[in-house]
Amino acid sequence: MSHYAKVVDGQVTRVIVAEEEFFRTFVDDSPGTWIQTSYNTRGGVHYGQDGQPDNGTALRGNYAGIGDVYDSAHDVFYSTQPYASWTISAPNWQWTPPTPLPSDAFTGTPPKLYRWDEATLAWVERT
Repeated sequence: MSHYAKVVDGQVTRVIVAEEEFFRTFVDDSPGTWIQTSYNTRGGVHYGQDGQPDNGTALRGNYAGIGDVYDSAHDVFYSTQPYASWTISAPNWQWTPPTPLPSDAFTGTPPKLYRWDEATLAWVERT
């Protein structure tokens, strides 16, 4: 089975699963373009059924989700920008904050949790 994303004006509006033979005969006359996406691709890496990187060919950066962006210049899918200060780049096509997540995040009992504060461009511990 293959996955296909319907892209309208650079935004994913629909994702379907179809046999390639069926998809070739699939009739959809609504505006947009169907582009193949890979359920096994995240962050520019292809993962096997065991959830581990398997050296397979990553397809278009990330698996496409409804509302995601399709960047035709780079032929990749990625999520919408979460905050104005965050940037995205190859090869992983994931958004990166200007300040890294603290190294103690998710450690301890209970685990330390943080949220991004765009006003201060910093991580703030959740209490």
